[in-house]
Amino acid sequence: MNVQREPLPTRVDETPDLPAAYHAALASALTELDLDLEPRARAVIDGHVRLLLAWTPFINLTSIRDPAAVALAHVADSLTAVVVLREHGIDRFLDLGSGGGLPGIPLAAALPASRVCLVEPTGKKARFLGTVVDATEAAASIRVTCARAEALAGDPEHRAAWPAVTARAVTSTADLIELAFPLLEAGGILVAWKRGDLTDELTAARRAATALGGGVIRQHPVTLTGLAGHVLVTVRRTGRVPDGYPRDPSERKRRPW
Repeated sequence: MNVQREPLPTRVDETPDLPAAYHAALASALTELDLDLEPRARAVIDGHVRLLLAWTPFINLTSIRDPAAVALAHVADSLTAVVVLREHGIDRFLDLGSGGGLPGIPLAAALPASRVCLVEPTGKKARFLGTVVDATEAAASIRVTCARAEALAGDPEHRAAWPAVTARAVTSTADLIELAFPLLEAGGILVAWKRGDLTDELTAARRAATALGGGVIRQHPVTLTGLAGHVLVTVRRTGRVPDGYPRDPSERKRRPW
């Protein structure tokens, strides 16, 4: 017998309140990060988490189901890039492979950002992102695009148009450079969330940056308690991106960096 599933919530008030443990974990992380969120930013972030937890059993947005763990491993981890983006004066960015909205939605709220494009090629995940944007009344600054990065790179609205591209748990740094550099304006930066030993990965990333016109790679260790080994890798685009990039996925697979 088929069981009719209840519709997934589309409003924050249709979801359970977050427990005290979530608020305590996030408050502790914000203190370490020296971040003071405005009430509006906190409402967007909390609303996002409530919907994420409500939807994820049905479309697997995250393997983490404990709210306190989400506060650290997802929200606080996303917010580690606030200082980097602010240092570069960035209030517009494109988030590649947004998935459940991380890091894009917390970053957009915390900066605060004037314009953000969440790029997610999977339709059901893009629908979730659209639901969060509407439910948290963030549509004035956040837009969701269901597309691949390769398609956006051929769109004049996006090619060489963004001061920053973010990507968390998406692919290798070298592949991210190939996907992001065509979307970045001159001098723009890619911010990638990484962890562990990056020696071989960054060797390939340097080859990719050179091939795509040149870039400066830096590592920013994350010192937040509970995120040992996490690193933000930034790559600043310094030259002109040759035509023909990014290559299609099959070509990247045949000829990796």
